[in-house]
Amino acid sequence: MDHEILFDADVEVPEGLTGRMEAVISAALEAEGVGLPCEINVLLTDDEGIHQVNLDMREVDRATDVLSFPMFELEPGVPPEGEEYLDPATELCPLGDMCISLERAEAQAKEFGHSLEREVCYLTVHSVLHLLGYDHLDEGPMKAQMRTREEAILGKLGITRE
Repeated sequence: MDHEILFDADVEVPEGLTGRMEAVISAALEAEGVGLPCEINVLLTDDEGIHQVNLDMREVDRATDVLSFPMFELEPGVPPEGEEYLDPATELCPLGDMCISLERAEAQAKEFGHSLEREVCYLTVHSVLHLLGYDHLDEGPMKAQMRTREEAILGKLGITRE
């Protein structure tokens, strides 16, 4: 499937990272049964940048690791289907936007004892699942469902906790 992944960065991005993210996004969409060609916008930034996005878009005055802004209100496990999801100008399904703080990802990678690449891949899958309707507002079944999908998708790519 030909997806359009549009990257923007206001920080230095390690070589090869966006290519790895594209592969993770494609794998997540395939694993979730998305049969439409999709468009996803990705902003790679630092803590200051994501803090500003969080403040502007959610009125939350703090930095975080990843933000997701879905275009549609989807149900987990029920991918978008049909022409009503396609942008007539591009013939793509505009799933939404993700914003990842590479500064926060690097700190979390060190904290968890794995690579920056593994952390960014995890945050990428996490964000794609949010764009597809998954959430973790509770600490119970919804969160468990999302974690199970994240690990299954990463596992298929050979990305494990190092």
